[in-house]
Amino acid sequence: MKSIPFGNIRPGGFWGDRLEINRRSTIPSVYDRFTDTGRFEAFRCNWKEGSELPKPHFFWDSDIAKWIEAAAYSIELHPDPELEKIIDGVVDLIEKNQQEDGYFNVYFTVVDPEHSRFKVRDWHELYCAGHLLEAAIAYYNATGKDKFLTLMRRYVDLIEKIFVKEHSASFDTPGHEEIELALIKLYDLTGEKKYLDMCSYFIETRGTSEKDKNIPSWAKPEYYQSDVPVREFTAAEGHAVRALYLYSGMADLADRTGDKSLLDACERMFDDIVKKQMYITGGVGAASSGERFTESYVLPNDLAYAETCASIALALFARRMSSINPDSKYADAAETAMYNGALAGVSLDGSSFFYINPLEINLRKREIFEKYYTFDKTYKPITQRVAVFDCSCCPPNVARFVASIGEFLYSYDDETLYIHHYMQSDTEFEGIKITQQTEYPNEGEVRITVSGLKGKKLAVRIPGWCGYVSLAGEKLSAPVKKGYAFVDVTEDEGTFDFWFEMKPRFVSCNPAVSFNHDKVCLCRGPLVYCAESVLNDGRQPDNILLDVSGRVGLEFSEETGAYTALADAFEELPREELYFDVKDIKREKIRLRMLPYFAYANHGESDMAVWMRKGEGNA
Repeated sequence: MKSIPFGNIRPGGFWGDRLEINRRSTIPSVYDRFTDTGRFEAFRCNWKEGSELPKPHFFWDSDIAKWIEAAAYSIELHPDPELEKIIDGVVDLIEKNQQEDGYFNVYFTVVDPEHSRFKVRDWHELYCAGHLLEAAIAYYNATGKDKFLTLMRRYVDLIEKIFVKEHSASFDTPGHEEIELALIKLYDLTGEKKYLDMCSYFIETRGTSEKDKNIPSWAKPEYYQSDVPVREFTAAEGHAVRALYLYSGMADLADRTGDKSLLDACERMFDDIVKKQMYITGGVGAASSGERFTESYVLPNDLAYAETCASIALALFARRMSSINPDSKYADAAETAMYNGALAGVSLDGSSFFYINPLEINLRKREIFEKYYTFDKTYKPITQRVAVFDCSCCPPNVARFVASIGEFLYSYDDETLYIHHYMQSDTEFEGIKITQQTEYPNEGEVRITVSGLKGKKLAVRIPGWCGYVSLAGEKLSAPVKKGYAFVDVTEDEGTFDFWFEMKPRFVSCNPAVSFNHDKVCLCRGPLVYCAESVLNDGRQPDNILLDVSGRVGLEFSEETGAYTALADAFEELPREELYFDVKDIKREKIRLRMLPYFAYANHGESDMAVWMRKGEGNA
């Protein structure tokens, strides 16, 4: 099974707007902030102790690499000589400062050369190398320029020598996974098996190495996914982004080699995450301590970490699983992350970002905790997005994710074209043309026009949230397998009008998630909704009950490109008594304005909640 590259897809509508915001605002904004903070200057390798220049950090290489990758994706869709000039300048600096044997890392070249050459497992050398390699491949694909790629292949050859041939590094596998994904991309690009073998080495060695047991005192092997060999994984553990990058690499390797036991491990990890450790927004990694997975059903709302990069990584993992073994559960999870947890990581204007994505903000509770209780301010979720972070992995990650969003749409084999996601778009690939006409995610109508597929099948995903599907105005009668409807293409050009019922729905939660007892969440289509006090005359969400038997109206918002929901609800009225009989509860019926979760925190500091108390009828 293969995917249609995003460069062959021209999105419009909802995602087309976001691609424009990404191109015109996010990529330039991240560039400006990375310039302000010295990240680009660091590639000159001119920092010295006592210098007035900002001291490089050991992950700055990856920040710049992800920005280059995002810019390259944008260039592939919209040629931009000025962006190319910036990237070419960085590539020239890499060439100038790359060591004779191919080694390149800013931090270990100018800040800590004594620790150079793979002595500290957790200091991201292989992670940075992987992102630089992915950036080089993206830039080559976008422009045909191979200088960057040639430089990175020299670096990869050195890594192969040190890790695979000599075993001379102080560790055997990356502390932070990422290079595995890049090596698969390089294998796909070049066809050279040694890159596939390198990926296999890093994945197969994980959990088996004595050298990898030399870890910081605060961590445990499972934090690095290094406690057992990968085929023995039973549940997602440790740092969420590292884990999901590893699972993505495992899926890639299983796909290229046909390794069923490796794919089985991927399926176990996916099911554990989605069924037991994923927020309804597609957020994962609930704990701030270690940015990590916790335990089944431990999903606090106000203390949710749910790093933006983790939602992106979940979507990337799910996309790979969709392509290997099409099952709607994978695309359902990717869709949830795409429209909620990942997209919440960037402001509506594209210039500021969240690293952490809570599902509840209670400003009064925060004030009390800080005043009277011990509260770890280091990990307190911020309430407004910012332009840059000290650890700024998320902004360029959002930029590259949005820029390449079209790659989620399709996969194909000799018999079938699978449609995993819906967005207004035009696609041309290997003699095939596909047009989607739709206002998704706002409406459920999708007109799919295809040519070049006569005699084959379309496999169209039925979203998990959809209760009724029609084709050409009639109830769907096509055979359905693993959540995909299989439709025969009998003409040179065919048009298929699908309608996915998209009505507001109130979602409940497994009672094992104690934080959500007697609460519901409002969803419509793939979008999760939340309530903000700033949009509801200061009303605190804690005092409001959603009327699950009431009306939910819709108003289109030009600002968000999606519907705002107007839901029947009840507000508990304030009173002086501390305790009172339940029959004396006083509530007032209100209309509650709710907006898509991805759009919260764009209107000033505010209380916010995704999960809200349940009311019904007269409450």
